[in-house]
Amino acid sequence: MGSLWEPSTHKLFPNQQVLQVFEKLAGCISSPNPHFFSMPNSLYHLPFDPISGEPYNLEIYRGKVLLIVNVASKCGFTRQYKNLEALHQRYQSQGLVVLGFPCDQFGGQEPGNNEEIESFCSLEYGVSFPMHSKIEVKGPGQNATFAALTGPESPFSGKIRWNFNKFLVSREGVLLKRFGSLTSPEAKKVVQAIENALG
Repeated sequence: MGSLWEPSTHKLFPNQQVLQVFEKLAGCISSPNPHFFSMPNSLYHLPFDPISGEPYNLEIYRGKVLLIVNVASKCGFTRQYKNLEALHQRYQSQGLVVLGFPCDQFGGQEPGNNEEIESFCSLEYGVSFPMHSKIEVKGPGQNATFAALTGPESPFSGKIRWNFNKFLVSREGVLLKRFGSLTSPEAKKVVQAIENALG
């Protein structure tokens, strides 16, 4: 798990321990030094399967700001597709790329196949940002990108516990922020973080 460190002693203050617990529970964790962790270059070369079309790798997005989200079609937070698409439309020209990764590990809320998921997203929410084939975001079959985003070396470490977790990655591949399911993609703190990353 990531830590909030006292600079001089590298020990946790008691009140910081409490703050960290509440931030984890809220699903929005702030790091005192996000530059501690950056996505390994090898991740830019991992193959990704789009929901339709040919496989590609993240190299095509090097130099872009990424908002990586695990999504589901039958979740109480599915309405966040609308907010994600709004961010995509508002900031894509400035360099933001929203990446959706369907996952069926939380309550079986993404039961459809790729064609059904793509149709739902398009018809119900007009999604035009890149969507991908279903993956696993935890457990033995965890997708490599999500393993890096949530693993022990990440300042925002910890298992994903529900749909619509959001990870903001800088143009340099630095993990900047993590926002949980309860935080709308268009919440003030998310928009501010995106605009800061875009520069």
